[in-house]
Amino acid sequence: MQFEGAVIKEQGITFAIVIVKPHVLNNSHSIDDARQGFSRHFPGMPLILMAQDSRGIPTYQGRKDIVRYLANVHISRIPWKRYTV
Repeated sequence: MQFEGAVIKEQGITFAIVIVKPHVLNNSHSIDDARQGFSRHFPGMPLILMAQDSRGIPTYQGRKDIVRYLANVHISRIPWKRYTV
């Protein structure tokens, strides 16, 4: 399995972001499944799920303070990496 994600340390908090399909963020069951599946790859870190709409605009789901921070960061500044597990 491959997925795109990033680990960021900002303001003393280390957290992970994982890119998911937009439909995942539309359903709490899908959010829970994605969170459970990806969290094992980022143990002990808050996990943020991110999806982009057709215009490339990101939507973040997760811890509110981190989501607020990410709302002010351009997506190109996130150090994305392809993970193979």
